[in-house]
Amino acid sequence: MLTLMVILIALVGVLLMGAVLIQNPKGGGLDSTFGGAGNQMFGAAKSTDFIEKATWYLAIALFVLCIIASLMIGGVSGVEGSDVINNLPSQQ
Repeated sequence: MLTLMVILIALVGVLLMGAVLIQNPKGGGLDSTFGGAGNQMFGAAKSTDFIEKATWYLAIALFVLCIIASLMIGGVSGVEGSDVINNLPSQQ
């Protein structure tokens, strides 16, 4: 189950990076990249709104998945973080 969570977190992270890189703060972004084809298919406002909403949803999903994964790890190990550090074998 934890492996599935890690895969989901990685997938959402990659999608979030893509959504952020597509955006352009000056208004160009996806619409200017495809030479105006985006304007004909989606319209300038619709594609910008979609990418902005997708960015917010992906960021929220990443946040929630990370919290769930940390709760799963905490529930599985059953030890405090300081206990793990104090019980590490010394490297000599």
